[in-house]
Amino acid sequence: MAIKVCLEDVLKEWGMTSKELCSLVNITEANLSVLRSGKAKGVRFHTINRICYFLQCDVGDILKFDGNLEEDENED
Repeated sequence: MAIKVCLEDVLKEWGMTSKELCSLVNITEANLSVLRSGKAKGVRFHTINRICYFLQCDVGDILKFDGNLEEDENED
């Protein structure tokens, strides 16, 4: 994946559990787990906004670009 999710690191910095963040952001633990694992195909800006607000961080603190172009799996 060309985008690395560093949410776990920011949660540890704040001493916050995933369950606590889910409650604040109003998303399910399952959806946050998919995001944290890097397996999410997409995420709403609204969700990113709330995560950044409650963790008092920037988008770049939780999402990192590895410099590579990820090829679309559906291309022939």
